[in-house]
Amino acid sequence: MTIYEELQRRGLLAQLTDEEEIKNLINAGKATFYIGFDPTADSLHVGHFMALCLMKRLQQAGNRPIALLGGGTGMIGDPSGKTDMRKMLTKEDIDHNIACFKKQMARFIDFSEDKAIMVNNADWLLDLNYVELLRDVGPHFSVNRMLAAECYKQRMERGLSFLEFNYMIMQSYDFLMLYEKYGCNMQFGGDDQWSNMLGGTELIRRKLGKDAYAMTITLLLNSEGKKMGKTEKGAVWLDAEKTTPYEFFQYWRNVADADVIKCLKMLTFLPIEEIEEMERTMSGSELNKAKEVLAHELTALVHGKEEADKALEAAKSLFGGSGVSDNMPEVKLAAEDLTDGKINIVDLLVKTGLCSSKRDARTVVQQGGAAVDDKKIADMGEMIEITDFVVVKKGKKSMIKAVI
Repeated sequence: MTIYEELQRRGLLAQLTDEEEIKNLINAGKATFYIGFDPTADSLHVGHFMALCLMKRLQQAGNRPIALLGGGTGMIGDPSGKTDMRKMLTKEDIDHNIACFKKQMARFIDFSEDKAIMVNNADWLLDLNYVELLRDVGPHFSVNRMLAAECYKQRMERGLSFLEFNYMIMQSYDFLMLYEKYGCNMQFGGDDQWSNMLGGTELIRRKLGKDAYAMTITLLLNSEGKKMGKTEKGAVWLDAEKTTPYEFFQYWRNVADADVIKCLKMLTFLPIEEIEEMERTMSGSELNKAKEVLAHELTALVHGKEEADKALEAAKSLFGGSGVSDNMPEVKLAAEDLTDGKINIVDLLVKTGLCSSKRDARTVVQQGGAAVDDKKIADMGEMIEITDFVVVKKGKKSMIKAVI
């Protein structure tokens, strides 16, 4: 099975500009391709996961990835799939975020011996001369065609700033620079990036001639992937300080039944034949085993096998009967949080982080979703005694050990 066939079977390819050329290039390991990451936070998150896995998969087939960090584009809002303009970041914030990205990406991609490249588009975008850019790039873009792009049409009613309008030009210019500097002949991105990506391919071919070799591919569910990793506590991060390995494991353990096989195909490196066998034979409660496999595989990929094993052991202890595990997540309560060794259930739910507010906590209790040491708590005024620790639960899937 070729790498192209595998990508198809895993459901990773949606739209392509030059299918036969792309197929031949990546099967031969001759593609130098890029995926862009705008440094809007100090950690990558689950929404980046598919792109990182794709880069790793293609690199293993002999192709060379370029991780493009948006130190320049990160200073301007990308309107794709959004209803509001992105918050402006300082250069210091962007530089810090880029440093964090580099460390995390090295877990997925081998940057040794020029097997992959990491570049920052600030290196060429921040020093551009505006008039020169207009003369050099401007003639190759049609405003009518840009306005017809879905990413801009969504923003027209609310108002599209000129700042954001330039994003397609900047992203297209990135591809041109990567093509000229590093021989980058392919770009990948989510389906919400299709218009911007086409702009880059067309810019190269119009500016450098029809023989210029530039192609685009979109990932089938990358825009959906950007929505992944959202919980009531916030985003699911790849940084263990932001999302613990256990929380990361539990996120994947609790994916919807309809998504588990899809996630196994797109995100894990298990043989596709093994996953397709699960798809044929597993249904109903049997899918819980597939979810466990998914959670363990992805936690090992991000945090290492040891942390994945710990998270699996903790989950089995909690959901298998014993209820307590040394590896389960915990929160420390200060002595002043208690009165005569007790704390109100509403305050406990908030202190543990299981609920975002007292209002949220009261709702959980009223709806019968709160429990301490497997005892349901139905009275919002109930005081919980803690001598050492208790296991606090919200619903069936969220729990934590509260330790004095």
